Amino acid sequence: MATNLDPTEPSAARRRYGLALLTYAFVAVMLGTTLPTPMYALYAEQMHFGVLTTTVIFATYAGGVLFALLAFGRWSDALGRRPVLLAGGVAAIASALVFLAAADVTALLVGRFLSGLSAGLFTGTATAAVIESAPPSWRPRAAAVATTANIGGLGLGPVLAGLLVQYAPAPLQLAFEVHIALVLLAIGAVAFAAETSRRQGRIGFQRLSVPAQTRAVFAVAATAGFAGFAVLGLFSAVAPSFVSGVIGIANHATAGLVVGTAFAGSAVAQLVAVRFRSSRALAVGCAVLLVGLLALALALWSASLPLLVVAALLLGCGQGVSFGRGLAAVSDRTPVERRAEVNSTYFVVAYVAISLPVIGVGLAAQRWGLQTAGVSFALAVGVLTAVCLVAVVVQQRRESRAELRVGASER
Repeated sequence: MATNLDPTEPSAARRRYGLALLTYAFVAVMLGTTLPTPMYALYAEQMHFGVLTTTVIFATYAGGVLFALLAFGRWSDALGRRPVLLAGGVAAIASALVFLAAADVTALLVGRFLSGLSAGLFTGTATAAVIESAPPSWRPRAAAVATTANIGGLGLGPVLAGLLVQYAPAPLQLAFEVHIALVLLAIGAVAFAAETSRRQGRIGFQRLSVPAQTRAVFAVAATAGFAGFAVLGLFSAVAPSFVSGVIGIANHATAGLVVGTAFAGSAVAQLVAVRFRSSRALAVGCAVLLVGLLALALALWSASLPLLVVAALLLGCGQGVSFGRGLAAVSDRTPVERRAEVNSTYFVVAYVAISLPVIGVGLAAQRWGLQTAGVSFALAVGVLTAVCLVAVVVQQRRESRAELRVGASER
């Protein structure tokens, strides 16, 4: 009996397991972007560099992300999700191979740039692919799954590396060998999963702009996002130095857990915050971020590990809420046809924040010491966050008055 099956149509199995396969790939690739965090102290000892060089090496990652977002941000719409995800996987393996062979700072810079390239290729594309691959019963939770995969992978990286560096042999090699194996499985998962995109649009550079009606909300949300990502950059680059150099605990697993705590707080907070109104959640996120920054300053001033862990959790929660709900508030005020460029602009602000301020901490540490630099950073970002919180509250009151006027006129 003849059938009308289309040979290009993905099999039922590829569609059924697409969500799980793509989620795993997302976690595996993002895990590698924070994997070197507990190793920076070992590289510094081996290659004879200080905190400033550590922050520059870390910040090179943001350069790779920004390059990928701007140069390849629209490619997955034109070529499909899978080719871009496969390219991201290849970049992740290339980064790990460079780290395995690294003998000087130049190699570390190249490895971090490739790691950022993999993250930039993966972040937006994998988010879209995970959401698109979700069956109808999972569609309402698909965005949360993508967020958890992204932030969860970032949080697992330093935890896994810290444990392997502290308790396993070959501290500068084994973690990257494990990551290569995980990414090879991720590439297989992407290759097996069905394509989720209709392949529309054309290849080109991602445009950056913010329409007039979005600028007021964007300015406040982007400022909050800047503060939150600056904090994540600090923890990803310098937290192990805080643990060893300020608190005096030379345990790489402990350092990795401190960094992982910040990312875990971010992931959980983003999942919880989706239930609340964007503007109100943004204010709460700024408030929590402000408390976390004060806790960080106190933790570094008193050299307290428990307080540093509390600060990491608070800062992660504040960053997660302010970033996630800030992006939602911006999207709500942006025309559908302009959202891609506005979202890209928002992410550019975020990745500038994850790189430049932490280099400032490195410069300050070189001159005044790591403890003073960390406390100064916490207070400076705290002032920025406080200004942002006031702006959010003022903006909320204006919106409430406008809604009351509209309601009165309709009556």
